[in-house]
Amino acid sequence: MIEKTLNNPFTKKVVAVAALMPLFCPTFALADDVLFLDKPAANWEKEAFPLGNGRLGCMVFGGVEEERIQFNVDSLWTGDENLSGDYRAPGMGFYQNFGNLYVAFDAASAATKYRRELNISRAVVRVVYEQNGTEFVRETFCSHPDQVLVSRLTANATGKYSGRIRLAGGREESTSVKENRLTFAGTLPNGMEYEAQVLVVAEGGTVDTDGDTLVFSRCDSLTITLAAGTSYVMDYASSWKGEHPHGLVTEQVNQAAKEAYPQLLTAHVEDHQSLYNRVAIDLGRTADAQLALPIDQRLQAIREGTSDPQMDALLFQYGRYLLIACSRPGSLPANLQGLWNDRNNPPWHADYHSNINVQMNYWLAEPANLAECHRPLFDLLTASLEPFRKATKLAYGDTIRGFTIRTSHNPFGGMGWKWNIPASAWYAQHFWEHYAFGRDKEYLAAVAYSYLKEVCQYWEDHLKALPDGRLVAPNGWSPEHGPTEDGVSHDQQLIWDLFTNTIQATEELGVDAEYRQKLSGMRDKLVGPKIGRWDQLQEWMVDRDGPKDQHRHVSHMFAVYPGRQISRSKTPDLAEAAAVSLKARGFGTVVGWSNAWKTALWARLLDAENAYTFYHKEVSANAYPNLWNGCWPGRVFQIDGNFGSTAGAIEMLLQSHAGEIHLLPALPEIWATGSVSGLRARGDFTVDIRWTDGQLEEVTVRAGKNALGAIGVVYNGKKKELNLAPGQTATLLPKDFR
Repeated sequence: MIEKTLNNPFTKKVVAVAALMPLFCPTFALADDVLFLDKPAANWEKEAFPLGNGRLGCMVFGGVEEERIQFNVDSLWTGDENLSGDYRAPGMGFYQNFGNLYVAFDAASAATKYRRELNISRAVVRVVYEQNGTEFVRETFCSHPDQVLVSRLTANATGKYSGRIRLAGGREESTSVKENRLTFAGTLPNGMEYEAQVLVVAEGGTVDTDGDTLVFSRCDSLTITLAAGTSYVMDYASSWKGEHPHGLVTEQVNQAAKEAYPQLLTAHVEDHQSLYNRVAIDLGRTADAQLALPIDQRLQAIREGTSDPQMDALLFQYGRYLLIACSRPGSLPANLQGLWNDRNNPPWHADYHSNINVQMNYWLAEPANLAECHRPLFDLLTASLEPFRKATKLAYGDTIRGFTIRTSHNPFGGMGWKWNIPASAWYAQHFWEHYAFGRDKEYLAAVAYSYLKEVCQYWEDHLKALPDGRLVAPNGWSPEHGPTEDGVSHDQQLIWDLFTNTIQATEELGVDAEYRQKLSGMRDKLVGPKIGRWDQLQEWMVDRDGPKDQHRHVSHMFAVYPGRQISRSKTPDLAEAAAVSLKARGFGTVVGWSNAWKTALWARLLDAENAYTFYHKEVSANAYPNLWNGCWPGRVFQIDGNFGSTAGAIEMLLQSHAGEIHLLPALPEIWATGSVSGLRARGDFTVDIRWTDGQLEEVTVRAGKNALGAIGVVYNGKKKELNLAPGQTATLLPKDFR
């Protein structure tokens, strides 16, 4: 297999990491990692290709007469602490369009053999075309090591590049030109300072200035480097503001310009692949004729009934690619649009929505082997604790301990629309999950436990006792559905999850035994999930669920996924009631994030074909030609559907929430033969699986440095007990599960 892989011209990335990959890892065709189109982008949202280094992102259009690269920095926000809670007040703010880089070309003839591709394994956009017998090539990437955007323009003949370069800010800033450098800077109404610089280095020909534009003539090649930044710092005590970005932006541009292009590219690709190459997946082979189509035509063929399992794999890896691109340590977390926005008044402010959307952004982080990409969420939430506390006390009184938040919030701790009382509990689940997968006790003690405990204290002061002594969350709402009342199932399930995780955290750390006992007692008194009159899982304490209600939210399903209170193995009656409710919600929805959630829910309920129905909808009904997800088709891009789809697919292949590793729990017929490597399971285990004709062939379980040790591995209802020391590996075959 290794020899075959090395001889494959499309597997350079596999060669680079061969020592890290299992021997049965599939040999990938180019189509598994590449989106390509045969024309430039006309639409930012649906056709331009996204790049990002966590902090700096861009959209590449690939024009022939004029290239447009629209760019963003994650911290360019209007707004402030916004204690008023008015969603439409200036204090809530908007995530801003930073600006555009335009490169206009003098060549007048039409282009032929045009191809624009995004290689997600290398995080590079490449544009290739011919004009008058000359081949032109452009490569663009956003480097995390160098913190710059780089675009390299070359041709297979000399002196072929002539044209103009313009840098335009998103708020009508004036651009200055000095030698081969373009610069603009500004200050937002909230005092946030920002600056962008572009440096152009030509080989052959000349580069001159003309007003606010650089003019290049008869150049052999051009390397364009862009850096941008703001004065934002993630520190409440500093009022979220630091130094003017001029010095840092200048240093970033100058330093990158000293490096040869091949060195910049190599450093970028190696950094990206250190994350991306951790997981490989093969879900079956697509016909060659289908693979040869541009992605918009492939999508259309899928909508007309053509099978394309490699598109399923591409969608899976695209979610991982996007999280790497928009959420790195030191950056802000991914918002409703990740890192990308071309407006100054984007839909829903492109903010952080706490009633499922931001959480869904991070469902894939741990199981998809991108734990580092989860950290920006924890960083922002812990940095925002003081304004969260202030807003909570303002609303509920000074005697309330802990905090909660509203449905929307910004990077300054400011909040907007509608109190979402259990939101801080849902966020707390992410702190726990990061520990559950990696088992880093230092992180649990220093970061996660204090957050969990403080949210528990809020609920200690907030829960309401019924006449029979049971406890309910008062004045709850099942987002975004139904009345406001006590004991809403969504709230009850989240509090159960919070208490359970916190109890387990005290056990792991060996602390707060008395507090653990108190939480256990409160958890046992919580009103739990109920089965209603038509055998459904009730959304409210009152049995009012409508069997014809097909609302996009399924908030009372939290206990199934991403929670762990309801499962087929431990609570079969409740699991069946959840299936009844989920089936009643229907299969016709085209809301992207809702489809993604239902993919994971059906997978947790061990229903492979229904899980695949909703995963497939993310391609057939919701995918744009750049594979971004439409919240509603034709209405607006929202990135949670991309992230949630990858998370849902993982649940079809591997589950670990019930204290054991469950292999291929919801494998659909269309993925009958395939493999996946590098998935993570709770307990600090990494799992590789290979299967043929719907049956397991081999599984390898590797224990990490903090591994739990004893773990059960389940396949087809049979369990194999393992006890692995850190660093040990076990390989199991079908005979081990008889």
